[in-house]
Amino acid sequence: MPPDGELPDQGALPAETPTVTAAHRPEPGVPRHLRRFLSLDDFERAARRHLPRMLYGFVSGAAETDSSLRDNREAFAELGFVTRVLVDVAARQTGASLFGRDYAAPFGIAPMGASALSAYRGDVAFARAAAAMDIPMILSASSLIPLEDVRAAGPNSWYQAYLPGEPARIEALVDRVLAVGFDTFVLTADVPVSANRENNVRNGYSLPLRPNLRLAWEGISHPRWLFGTALRTLLNHGMPHFENMDATRGPPVLSSNLIRAIGRRDGLSWEHLALIRARWPGNLLVKGILSPEDARIARDCGADGVIVSNHGGRQLDGALSPLRLLPEIAAVADGMTVILDGGIRRGTDVLKALALGAHFVFIGRPFLYAAAVGGEAGIRHAATLLQEEIHRDMAMLGITDLGQLSPDFLRRVR
Repeated sequence: MPPDGELPDQGALPAETPTVTAAHRPEPGVPRHLRRFLSLDDFERAARRHLPRMLYGFVSGAAETDSSLRDNREAFAELGFVTRVLVDVAARQTGASLFGRDYAAPFGIAPMGASALSAYRGDVAFARAAAAMDIPMILSASSLIPLEDVRAAGPNSWYQAYLPGEPARIEALVDRVLAVGFDTFVLTADVPVSANRENNVRNGYSLPLRPNLRLAWEGISHPRWLFGTALRTLLNHGMPHFENMDATRGPPVLSSNLIRAIGRRDGLSWEHLALIRARWPGNLLVKGILSPEDARIARDCGADGVIVSNHGGRQLDGALSPLRLLPEIAAVADGMTVILDGGIRRGTDVLKALALGAHFVFIGRPFLYAAAVGGEAGIRHAATLLQEEIHRDMAMLGITDLGQLSPDFLRRVR
């Protein structure tokens, strides 16, 4: 008998649910080397060993003192649950609806630039895994694989843009994305200028990449990454380019013209969002919203939703955690979809965000770590672990449907 009279695996998903299983019974088909990963944090520890220091530092780090990065996690720790008991929770389900479509879980894969440097064909792996798990993924404009290939690999993929305030470039890009068949366009609005990411300089990471002895040593000292990602990419696909910043192919990662090609993002304004809205017939979201007033303006400009985000702490150091501002933004949404991005590592984090008014959440770094160490199978395993946590946590919280969540289930503990 287990301690304290507990019955084993009472929180596990029922046997007829094929995509999620109990953590202590490895999912059928999961490669043996992935079965030791029991949480999203486990993937980060493995990725830190697997990736060259410059790449791990680029992915894991943020801006200046990393205070916003830390606050993204601390905000979740400041909230505790009020659980309900003696509720029949046998019929609980983790599905969520977004823009008229049902997904198997209330989370998706956030956009992450240059993912293919850390994981072989990273964006394609995200797209395939997202389709297999029936969750959405967002392709970054600063990705290294053509958006046409990514969309073909996964119909659950969305497109995310970094745009300069140049109408001709905006219109041409929107037309390209529309022609490929994407139904959701995400405009990232919180990158008017490059952030002060001192950790990148200290770790030797820069874009454009600069070949040097330090870069060579990073590869030699990490042979699994060197042969499994870097050399494999060069052999099969040639030098990576920034494929999706504009209507045409961008410069290679070694190009000294990269900064010029990015353009003046500090000229982007609300009038450009209105321009996109007039040209884009699908779902339109604005990512990087922290102000309730900006959420109102986005709604008035025709946005279908906002992603409450501080860019993973990678832009303005000291910007508040999205979770702290989520209730204020949800209160003014007036029917607009509200999504949260930043700091989520556990199923309990997902439930806290939904209880405070989010309709959905997106998660970035953990899925990139999973892709780096395990490819598509790693991503699927990471998503399975998170979905299983949500399913188990719902039982202990006393709910059967995510729509039952509200602030009444939370109390501030510090």
